[in-house]
Amino acid sequence: MPRDGGAGAPGVDPRQLWLTSDQPRRGRKPAYSREAITAAAVALADAEGLEAVTMRKVAAQVGAGVMSLYSYAPDKETLLNLMVDHVSGELPTTKTPTGDWRADLKAIAHLQRAHMLRHPWLPAALSTRRILGPNTLAFLERALAALRPTGLDGTAKLEIFAQLTAFVAGHVAHEIAQATTARSPDRATAEARYLAAVAADGHHPELAEALSAPGRPLTPEATFTRFLNRLIDGLDSD
Repeated sequence: MPRDGGAGAPGVDPRQLWLTSDQPRRGRKPAYSREAITAAAVALADAEGLEAVTMRKVAAQVGAGVMSLYSYAPDKETLLNLMVDHVSGELPTTKTPTGDWRADLKAIAHLQRAHMLRHPWLPAALSTRRILGPNTLAFLERALAALRPTGLDGTAKLEIFAQLTAFVAGHVAHEIAQATTARSPDRATAEARYLAAVAADGHHPELAEALSAPGRPLTPEATFTRFLNRLIDGLDSD
């Protein structure tokens, strides 16, 4: 019987998921649609986090019985795939590459960061292998077009996009965690005092030197841009 499954849930055949209609071919018109159910799940995740997304809660959001949802998403893993692709539809895909592939990749990464900050559950949802749906594939197409001037083969281009996405997801997850810490001044102060004490103990000269260096802009945007520049500027196009 279908149930709320974790990452190990089998899901469905991707052709069945993305290349067929979610509406029954015969019989009475359904009261719900896969689109409406997915949108309800996304709203729940945006408001309460990914852990709050269960088939029972999503059913309550749309006013359906739990069992009726399984004809649209047989398990939670399938629902997560639907959710990821649903929000991927927000990403712009029609931008023509400039020919400067590094600049274009950086622009793509900034779009991904803003997108993940709008949906803070996305980094966790992307941490396991996902079936690429139509919206995700459209954004991938934009990234591959941006990489055309590199002359890299298809596998290398796909690897670069995967590497970029993983970097953005990891950075955003850290950024969200840091923001949570910043809302606790006592904790932040305690951590700063601890590092200062360690740096002054004489056993960590490299750390002491690093902490004494002139500060750089620490806004989330500036920090992300520095890290991104190091990643993209260091990519090899050979």
